Amino acid sequence: MPRLLTPKFLLRGFEISVLASLIGFGITLVYGNDLSAFFAGLGRIRWEWVLLGLGLASLDWIGGGLRLWVCARHVYPNPPLKGLILAGGMGAWAGYITPLNSAAGPMTMYTMRRYGVPLPVAVTSTFISFVGTILFFAIAGPLAVVFGAGQSLGQRGDLLGLSLYDLFLGSLTIVGGIGLLMAVVIFFPRAVAGLIHRLAEAIGRRSGRVAQRLERLRAGIDEAHAIVVAFNSPRGWLAVVWATILSGPSHANKLLAGYVALRALGLHANFVDILLIQTLVMFLLYFAPTPGAAGIGEVLSAAVMSSYVPRELTPIYILVWRLILTYFTLGFGFLIFSGWVRRGLKGIDGRALAEPASG
Repeated sequence: MPRLLTPKFLLRGFEISVLASLIGFGITLVYGNDLSAFFAGLGRIRWEWVLLGLGLASLDWIGGGLRLWVCARHVYPNPPLKGLILAGGMGAWAGYITPLNSAAGPMTMYTMRRYGVPLPVAVTSTFISFVGTILFFAIAGPLAVVFGAGQSLGQRGDLLGLSLYDLFLGSLTIVGGIGLLMAVVIFFPRAVAGLIHRLAEAIGRRSGRVAQRLERLRAGIDEAHAIVVAFNSPRGWLAVVWATILSGPSHANKLLAGYVALRALGLHANFVDILLIQTLVMFLLYFAPTPGAAGIGEVLSAAVMSSYVPRELTPIYILVWRLILTYFTLGFGFLIFSGWVRRGLKGIDGRALAEPASG
């Protein structure tokens, strides 16, 4: 955890993210194949929609912070709302500049601790927030399918013979599988932990390092179960329900960035269709190996939105989409983290992190 939060590591992630994003944007320029149309298209941007996108980007902070707050207050009296809003946004910021969002959780917990929240509460709140995210998509996705949302996607797209609707259903299946696996791990920890321990003993004869990692995973499973037990009460499950509901606004910029970017260019499309496509994009980008899915995200988004965005306007669409998705949060988060660095990163090493520091 401390290594993930060092200024050098985060700065390197930021640099890689920007470089990869520029490369991805360059690919969309080549795909657009019309520089004159690109520059002309800049003049058609409707800035009121870009301003709305700025508001959406703020939900990385507000939505994520409120979700942490409803989780933390179940196990900790009067958690600081300001600190948790910053924790929600800074967690998103760190996730955007590290591969596979690896620093999102540590940065969320670190920010909470800067504002006096004890480490066990920070760990618990972050974990339940993640559970809320999985529950939100595991519930909202199938409901959308049941009510026929996005059926028109079946007529759009052709990636390896699959329509956009096929891809959405496939991504939804993956999320459902992750949710089912989480449920097994959380509610049957002894069976899973015992299996992992036996696996660690078998592998330990060949690789002690892998065995140690498996044992740490076993300890993590026990900790996750303990967190769930702490929420096993009417008040606790109400907090989980609120965390699930608030997962909607906390991911609003990811879900609505595509639609707002379209409207910023004066393009119209079915709102629900675009919402489902952006859900698909979000699922796929979550597993991208580059920081914030930079580079990969630009190319993937251009591909899946090709049925809605004219080729010559694709680079501008990608630019506005990225602004809403990550760039606004990256800029604001960078200013905050720079201030922390100037004042000194309190508790950045493992020992100092044992006591929370305010401010």
